[in-house]
Amino acid sequence: MSDAVTPRSSVPSIPKTITITSNEDKSKTADLVGGLISIAYFESLMSDTLRATITFTDTGVNNSNNIKESILEGLPIVGQEMVVLKFEDNNKVTIGDKPELVMYVNKVTPISDDTRKTQIQLDLVSAEFIRNEKARITKRYDGKISDHVKQLLTDGNCIGLKTKKDISDIDETLNNYNYIGNNKKPFYIINWLSRKAISAENQKKGKSAGYFFFETADGFHFKSIDSLFAQEQKKSIIFNESPGIPEGYDLKALEYSKDNNVNVQNKLKMGAYSTRTILFDPFTTFYEVVTPNAETNEDDLKLGGKKLPKLNDEFNCPGANKEFTRTTYYLLDKGTLATGDTTQQLEKKDEQNFEYKDILNQSIMRFNQFFSSMANVTIPGDFSLHAGEMVYLDVPQLEEKKAENVSKQNSGLYIIAGLTHYIHVTEGTFTKLSLARDSFGKTGKPSKTSITN
Repeated sequence: MSDAVTPRSSVPSIPKTITITSNEDKSKTADLVGGLISIAYFESLMSDTLRATITFTDTGVNNSNNIKESILEGLPIVGQEMVVLKFEDNNKVTIGDKPELVMYVNKVTPISDDTRKTQIQLDLVSAEFIRNEKARITKRYDGKISDHVKQLLTDGNCIGLKTKKDISDIDETLNNYNYIGNNKKPFYIINWLSRKAISAENQKKGKSAGYFFFETADGFHFKSIDSLFAQEQKKSIIFNESPGIPEGYDLKALEYSKDNNVNVQNKLKMGAYSTRTILFDPFTTFYEVVTPNAETNEDDLKLGGKKLPKLNDEFNCPGANKEFTRTTYYLLDKGTLATGDTTQQLEKKDEQNFEYKDILNQSIMRFNQFFSSMANVTIPGDFSLHAGEMVYLDVPQLEEKKAENVSKQNSGLYIIAGLTHYIHVTEGTFTKLSLARDSFGKTGKPSKTSITN
């Protein structure tokens, strides 16, 4: 093909650095590259931190008497050891260069052990994963939710995660929320706040809400659902049986599978498309029923596809406030944790600390819509891709006698909900993407961003 591009190579790439440091003696280290079998590196919208798994053959380390003994016993490896990683794909895109990738041993699993060799698997986590187990949030927080997230990430002294990583990719929130930590862990609080947040830029109050909190190699991210769909696509991927990559695409998929995640009963149970909120004010006996509906709010949402799934009108319930599949009950939060001095707090006694009818059920619907359409794609290793980024995917249309062979239902824009960068010394270097979007129908178009022959 004259307009085709040579596909990326999936041959094994050699990691640059895998160094583990002893807890007992910081000068004592071991290089695991020589005995490496595989690395699996994970990022996900559903995971607060990075994870990685290293499998290697124990080649030994010299002890104080210059006698070689196993790494497992010589360092020894008992848990929480620091591991510095740097690895690249076949296009020289590196993870662990800037910023440096430092992880810690969470679990040690001997796979095989005999007199000739020992194979070991190490499960690695971020430093914040471990700090989260020791930190407890006890103080009061006032102001914007996005400011709370930054503070929870950076505070030290076991009242925060004390991170030094980049936290610049935190979407500013529109709403304030005051609360007391109640001795909860930082990640618990952040995920609790993610259901109460509205983006100042990409979400309309009363129409949409909800954030994802996650970590990539670049740092921590706190992104609204609609801002993920509002971003520009990073790469274009095609899955077909033709050799080469057609003009306009960046990557050719090696494997593709489709997963339509619309289980009608589960979606209705969770209130993905219609919910009812019952509000009660115990001080004034005010009672209100609110029924937000995804179909009426669709024009105010930023979608990945063309439209939300169309369900059968036969099952609609006629009448006002009768079209709902989930009910939530709340007492109005008025006058609690008001800011300012005594006089100012009295003046704010009728203000709501959290506006349930404009936020909470909207976020419930958006979270449940997000995973409506899913696809799994395996490509030759591309370490420039990260969770939370948008890609364009074209897949074949299974239709006879059609000149246009690209699926109009399943092709289009997707968010990387999770990925695995995988290096195996004999099998190769691959990236597996778990793609998701909230709607159906082809949107966007392939646009060549960067291709290395």
